[in-house]
Amino acid sequence: MSCPYPEFTPPDFSAAELAGAPQVKTEAASADGVVPENFHGTSNHPEYVHLGAGRWLLAPESRMDSVLVLRGEELDVVEARRVKEGDRVVVGRTENGEEGIFVHIDGFHQASDEAADKFTFRTRGTRETPFSRSYDDLYEVLRHDREHGHIVWVLGPAVAFDKDSRDAMQGLIENGYCHGLLAGNALATHDLEAALFRTGLGQDIYTQHLRPMGHYNHLDLINKVRRAGSIPQAIEDLQLKDGIIYACEKMQVPYVLAGSIRDDGPLPEVIADAYAAQDAMRVHARKATTVIALATQLHSIAFGNMVPGYKRMEDGEVRPVYFYIVDMSEFSADKLANRGSAQAVAILTNAQDFMMNLWNNLKE
Repeated sequence: MSCPYPEFTPPDFSAAELAGAPQVKTEAASADGVVPENFHGTSNHPEYVHLGAGRWLLAPESRMDSVLVLRGEELDVVEARRVKEGDRVVVGRTENGEEGIFVHIDGFHQASDEAADKFTFRTRGTRETPFSRSYDDLYEVLRHDREHGHIVWVLGPAVAFDKDSRDAMQGLIENGYCHGLLAGNALATHDLEAALFRTGLGQDIYTQHLRPMGHYNHLDLINKVRRAGSIPQAIEDLQLKDGIIYACEKMQVPYVLAGSIRDDGPLPEVIADAYAAQDAMRVHARKATTVIALATQLHSIAFGNMVPGYKRMEDGEVRPVYFYIVDMSEFSADKLANRGSAQAVAILTNAQDFMMNLWNNLKE
């Protein structure tokens, strides 16, 4: 199928301000986890360094608040805590070639036919914004990236609290629209609770009626999974036949469950160490071509900060990484943008309506 994203336009390195740029400077890290004083902090835009003689090197992917380590003629984007003693860290705080570093923000910009009036209404997405075009673009991107990309979902437990949205997510996984799933203990717990008891936090996932003693259901579920020793073994022992986690296991889609201070249990696969969870999530951040973060503010912002705004593919093509944040609250979308993920596209709706829109348009 046709490519749904804009062609990347690299910088004009013959322009005067770049043609005369000095060679980038590096300094050796003095110890593990300690970077030079004048380190260059990365953004999620395409970043180039000048190796000299007009040779500019693009970082294969960049993300916020990391550093550039030059290894021969390859750039590695590394969190400061993971830098090793002796690593050659790029130094310089300018972004327009003055120190051999160029941050390219216009690579994916397309000409617009919108009015150039100085005063206009509705320039910002809100809850009254129509999202028809956003949905149509997302369908096209997902159909492309099912075969040619890496689609990552970041889910809050609301997706599992409703029968239809839970079924829709299962269908999307089973039809190849998910290559990695990130969540917390709650999403997996309540999805498995629904598979066993048909409830979410004790409430029927279809009728929304409270079940007698239903508030025990998720705790009983956690106990059963811990007794089994793992989620896959519990699915087999309890003969679970549906749901989001079931679909991930069935389709061998990897999932990362990051723990939090308020977790019940947790389930055996939940990663309790925050930095180990961050590292596990970053594996998918580096692969991601499209991200859908749904009904989870903290995980959305955390993963948004890990995801680059672009990716250099194996064939050398540079493409944008799409990030959709879906929430009922404008606050969540604004918070993500305010944390540097300006490329994030917001769709303001509830989880159930979003999931059904997607599934009804993508199911075959």
